[in-house]
Amino acid sequence: MNRSLHSAVYGVSAAAIWGGMYVVSDLVLPVVPPFTLLSIRLAMAVVVLLGIARASGISIAVPRRRQLELLGVGLVGFGVSVGAQFVGTDRSTAVNGSLITSASPAFILIFAALLLREKLTLRRIAAVILATVGVVVIIDLANADFSSDTFFGDVALAVAALTWGLYSVLVRAVSLRAHADTTVVTVYGLLGGLILTLPASAVELSSRPIGTITLPVVLGILYLGIVSTAAAMWLWSRAFALVDASVASLYFFAQPLVGALLSVIILHQPMTTSLWVGSALILLGVLLATVQIRLRAATAN
Repeated sequence: MNRSLHSAVYGVSAAAIWGGMYVVSDLVLPVVPPFTLLSIRLAMAVVVLLGIARASGISIAVPRRRQLELLGVGLVGFGVSVGAQFVGTDRSTAVNGSLITSASPAFILIFAALLLREKLTLRRIAAVILATVGVVVIIDLANADFSSDTFFGDVALAVAALTWGLYSVLVRAVSLRAHADTTVVTVYGLLGGLILTLPASAVELSSRPIGTITLPVVLGILYLGIVSTAAAMWLWSRAFALVDASVASLYFFAQPLVGALLSVIILHQPMTTSLWVGSALILLGVLLATVQIRLRAATAN
């Protein structure tokens, strides 16, 4: 139970950070192009985590074979998935993005069954469905725009959702096999992402240079690199290292929930019935999975 509780704290914290980062991204992206910003975020996070590892006495040395494995996992998650999400957000709408990427937990459920042989129980499926319906209720399908104008962006967002599901499961797989510290797994993952994002940013900058850098933009970049990348990615990896991926997948739903609540607090949007109902469904889904963990622990005792 301590492992499940700690995992929930880590996973929900990571998703909550991501739920609040879009306001900052909207400030920075008009000045710094997407892949360039992503490369800066990843590089900054690597420096921060390496500093923490050194101060904590954590060795990041791993066998060459394990290095390639960890870099490959990062290439999928931080390169392909996050890169596709940036492209999709740029070419589609925020509502479409929230709806499509909410499919990530379902993909985690599938990949966990295929790659980790986790049981695809009715309770876990029901928990993901409940939380997904909650997201749909909060966002409101009437605000979505799945026209031909957003088709390319929607496809990119679907790729982002699928590959984030794969990445999350692979993180648990390598953590179980290598018994590596979460900081080590995260650092190599970030480096793997840079393999793709650095060349992409070089191409991007040739046609879309960086704009005027102001103090708010600098502060925004620092927040995105240190909090939304270094801290949140470490928390997400740690959450999946502690419990089954199909259970940890539900923490993802804290992201749209926090985003909606922040819109009420910061933007003074009304606390609508759909927000109440959607939030209740998300919490019910998480509770359903938590009850499953408790029942398993009681049976084991």
